[in-house]
Amino acid sequence: MMKLDDVKKLHQKKYRGQFGFYLVEGEHLVLELVKAVRANAYSNASSAPSAESITLYITDDFEQKARALDSGFTLVNVTQKQMSQLSDTKTPQGIIACVPLPSSTAGATNTLEQVSDKHSNQALGHKDKQRYVYLHEVQDPGNLGTILRTLAWFDNFSLLLSPNSVDPFNSKVVRSSMGAIFHVPIELDVSLDALQTRFSRFAYLDMSGEAVTAPSFSDFDCYLFGNEARGVPKTALSAFNAKAYTIAGSGKIDSLNLASAVNTVSYTHLRAHET
Repeated sequence: MMKLDDVKKLHQKKYRGQFGFYLVEGEHLVLELVKAVRANAYSNASSAPSAESITLYITDDFEQKARALDSGFTLVNVTQKQMSQLSDTKTPQGIIACVPLPSSTAGATNTLEQVSDKHSNQALGHKDKQRYVYLHEVQDPGNLGTILRTLAWFDNFSLLLSPNSVDPFNSKVVRSSMGAIFHVPIELDVSLDALQTRFSRFAYLDMSGEAVTAPSFSDFDCYLFGNEARGVPKTALSAFNAKAYTIAGSGKIDSLNLASAVNTVSYTHLRAHET
């Protein structure tokens, strides 16, 4: 079990990487974590943490609720002062989980051949094909948390994050994801160069592209999104021979919020596979 002084350090990315843990704070998120761990245990998900590997720090006020969860987590009682030191909120609820980082974040594993096989399966009628959303240098924790909620809602999405993106295990991202981070496969530090070894067909959003409602929009392996300031580098789009699509709008403003764009694309993709 980690020392409390080390647990405090998990609010910093370098220590999350060093110790291999991140923090989940608040009653709602811990309840979502309990549900996710139980669901993954039933499905034998290899990357899911075991209940025994999670430590739950609680104040005396929260002890009864925590024990009623019957989570299987290791319970550690702390004082109100210690909880305040562990928390990054002004008014701690009195419950924080220390959770192992999922092993699936280590890097890309699917080859181009494997992705092609999945694409062929879909052509044969398999609608549960895994889809990939790639975010290039997204910086806003709130945006990333909202995107995770969207991908979890529509399911069968994996999230690929480029180098220089916000850490998804940042406490602000975890909080804004509302528990979705426990349900979406995530890979970190996936470079643009690495994408070409994994996927053959790419789509992205552009003001002058074909409508996302076009039937062809649902046929791609990987959907590329850049941050709002710079987008995806044009050199990469050209090298990937990426296909441009657009979300029709009034034209009164020049762009959608990144999270809103991913939400629209995900919903459109789902509807295409329902018809």
